Formats: sequence, C-alpha cells, structure tokens
Amino acid sequence: MTEKKLTPQEEISSQELIEARREAGQLGGGQHRIEKQHEKGKLTARERIQVLLDPDSFEEIDPFIKHNCHDFGMDQVDFPGDGFVTGHGKIGGRKVFVFSQDFTVLGGSLSETNAKKITKIMDLAIKTGHPIIGLNDSGGARIQEGVASLGGYAEIFLRNTLASGVIPQISAILGPCAGGAVYSPAITDFVFMVEKNSYMYVTGPEVTKTVTGEVVTHDSLGGAAIHSEQSGVAHFSAPSEVNCLEQIKTLLSFLPDNNVDNPPFVATKDPADRLCPQLNTIIPEDPEKPYDMKVVIEDIFDDHQFFEVHKNFARNIIVGFARLNGRSVGIIANQPKVLAGTLDIDSSVKAARFVQFCDCFNIPIITFEDVPGFLPGTHQEHQGIIRNGAKLLYAYCEATVPKLTVITRKAYGGAYDVMSSKHIRGDFNYAWPTAEIAVMGPRGAVEIIFRDQIASADDPEQERENLIDEYRKKFANPLVAAEKGYLDDIIEPAQTRRRLSQALELIEKKRDSNPAKKHGNPPL
Repeated sequence: MTEKKLTPQEEISSQELIEARREAGQLGGGQHRIEKQHEKGKLTARERIQVLLDPDSFEEIDPFIKHNCHDFGMDQVDFPGDGFVTGHGKIGGRKVFVFSQDFTVLGGSLSETNAKKITKIMDLAIKTGHPIIGLNDSGGARIQEGVASLGGYAEIFLRNTLASGVIPQISAILGPCAGGAVYSPAITDFVFMVEKNSYMYVTGPEVTKTVTGEVVTHDSLGGAAIHSEQSGVAHFSAPSEVNCLEQIKTLLSFLPDNNVDNPPFVATKDPADRLCPQLNTIIPEDPEKPYDMKVVIEDIFDDHQFFEVHKNFARNIIVGFARLNGRSVGIIANQPKVLAGTLDIDSSVKAARFVQFCDCFNIPIITFEDVPGFLPGTHQEHQGIIRNGAKLLYAYCEATVPKLTVITRKAYGGAYDVMSSKHIRGDFNYAWPTAEIAVMGPRGAVEIIFRDQIASADDPEQERENLIDEYRKKFANPLVAAEKGYLDDIIEPAQTRRRLSQALELIEKKRDSNPAKKHGNPPL
C-alpha cells in the first residue's frame, strides 16, 4: 500500500488529486522500502533512469496507471504506475525509450497492466526507430493475477522478436530475474549484469533443490559471474549499478538508432594513415608461441580504444566495437593466447551472434584471423561443433555489410573459409607476410602426405623436420592464396591501419543483397 493516503476526490480539486497521485507514484513502494533497496546496494527504478539518461530529458508515460486485479486482497492495494516506470529520454542527445522495474512495489512483479506499459513503449520504439533499454529488477510474474501476468510476458516476448534487427534492444539485470522473465532479456541484443545483486535463472535455488536435490546459492546458480563467464547469457558484468549504466551509454555510442540509419560518426585526431610499427615484430618467430591479439586491435583503431563485448566468455575469440577514422566497426578476432585461437562451440556461437548484430545495424565487420582450426575432441563433436561451427559460417555468408579481413598468422582448414574469407563475400582480404594459409599445419600435413617416406628414411626424425620445413616454405605462406586472388594484397603489419582505413572508405556505401525469402533456416 502507498504510505501517502489520498484525500477523497470529492473533497479536493482535480489538480490537487492529480498532483497527489503523481507524488505517490514518485515514492514507489514507500520510503521504508526505498531504504531497504539502498541497503542492498541498489538504486531505485527512478534513480537508475536519472543516472542513465541526460539530465532533465526523461518524460514519463503512464504514471497514473493502476492494476485491475481484485482477487487476494489486491483491491486494497494501490500504487500509481503499478510498479513500472516507462517513458523516453536522451542519452548523449539521442532519443531512447526506457522502462525500469520498481522492486519496491510488489517485488517488481509483472502484471497485465504494467506489461501493457512496456509493450506501449516497445511499439512506439519500433515505429519511431529508437533504441529501447530495459532496467530489470523483478521477482517475476504477479502470482495474484495468474494467466493474465503470463500473457503480459508473452506480449513482451512477441515485441522483442518483432523489434529484433529493427532497433537495438539492451537489457540490464539489476536484481532478480527468474522464470519466464529471463526470456525477454535473452532475446534482446545485449545483456548487462551487476556483480552480487543480479541473478538470472529459469528455476531458483529452492525449486532446484526440490526437483533435483542440488543445493545451490542464487549467485552460483545464476549470478553475474556464471552468466558472463560460463553460460554466455550476459555480455557484460559490472561491479556496480552506476558502472553498468555507464557501460550502456558507451555501448550505445557505437550503435545506430535503427536498421536504416548509419552508426554515429565520431571525429578523431588520430590520423587515418598512422603507422603501427610495433606490429612488425608482434608475431613470434616460433609458430607455436602465442601473442595477444588485443594488442593488435588496440594499436590499429582510433585513439587505441576498443570496447570489448563478451569479454569473459569464450575467450579464444574476441568481439567488440571500435572506430576506424571515426566510423563504428565491429571486430571479430581469434585470440592465440587462449586455446591457440581455435574455434570451439562457445566461440563460434559468440562470434556468430555478434556478426549478425553488426549486419543488422549497418556496422562494418573487420576480422583478424589467426586460427589453427576447430577444436578437436569427443566432447566438442558430441556437443555439436559441426552444427554450432556452421552458425558462424552462416552468419558471415549472410552478412552484406562491408567486410574486411586480415590474416596475421594461421588460417588452416575449414576455419580459413569460415573467418570471412574471400570465398564468402569478403570485400578486402589482406594477409601479413607471417600468414600461413593451408589445409592444416605443416607437421600434420607432412605426417599424412609423407608417412611412408618418413618411415623408410634412415633418420625418420630428421626426414620429418626437413619435409616440414619444405612444406612450410611452399604452402605455409600467403603467396599461393595471393596468386589465386584469394588475397587482395600482402601488407606490412605497420601499414594495417592505413590500408583498412582506405578500404573502409572505399566500400562504406557498398550495396549487396541476399535472395528474396521470408527468412533463412540457420543451424540453430
């Protein structure tokens, strides 16, 4: 119940009644519950909006809405706005729609009515072409309303799906998110979580214990670390709510408002033709020795800035946003420091989703390739590396945005094809002189091709090493691919920023399309 008791309508003016209702709505569940929210280290629904949006830019929609449930004593419960704050405002001067769930009002539970508040602004966001941001802090469906609440979730899920690929959708999990509530964030483009206070799970610890006998905590079942490092559900994990909301602002700065607009252009003083001399020596002479691909990325792009996505999940591949001569670009790169940069199930799915997002929103894709192949083993095969690896292949093949590729070292086997090769509509494909492009690594190839010759040699080990050296000189270099036109040029590493800038400027307005169809059928 609201702490402020309203004077009967017949005894006060309409204006006074309106202002009293508005004031009650501002208090949410009341001062006591607001204090409890703060004790948990959490902001209130309205405080979150104030941190997220530009000052004085928020305009609320439906502040007076009331629930329509009369069972289980709900006819005595009256919170103006019904626990959700919805409206529009600006971030960096750009218009956005936002909803914020208020945990101080009935645990932020979803009702038929406040679901309609969310779907109203979702419909407006789709029609007007502005991003939508959801600040989630909810105990789930309002039990007193039964199926009406469940129907509200389904209405939201539908609009998440219809908005997908039309406007950016961003979800912040700032408290519990359980049951059917988790599927709306899962459909959106990016999910943020906060350490210690954020939880996502289909069934909570109590139900899990009852059904399976497992004893787990909220954090070990569905905390920020679990979903940002193991499940991949969360793209970002933040130490605090304020940091989380600041990260959302940064992410949005790389994204267009919708699928028709181009990404924002941010002028830079970093010269497009700046050389990167340290890249000439970053590849170790030993082909088995790793190096950090993030150093390559940060050296090349504007002001040495890189905004990484899914940083702690499937770390053998890197994805994120940067700017090249002021233009937003999406980066996909193998990471030799982790699993030698091989592609496995998680990294394939991670990169595929990122490629699809960039293609939806007109963000050019730049790929840095150093991949010895797909990760072998029974676990990967039995869990579906074929099907999941094909997701990345499908995403790259389908993408029609500008696609630039740089092979820094290894590009072996089917992984060479997958990583935005010329054969799947790569626009400009470059290689460094250190690139090795072949069906497989020299040692493996020699073991197969020259098995008999090695076995019959007087000194098998020396014969093997001689053949490996011969194979590497002949095939494990970029010349054969360049001679066939599969590479547009072999470039000096220090020239990479300059060459990529030139190429992107040339093809930023390219036009490409796929055959007319309702939609494809990717290997989900």
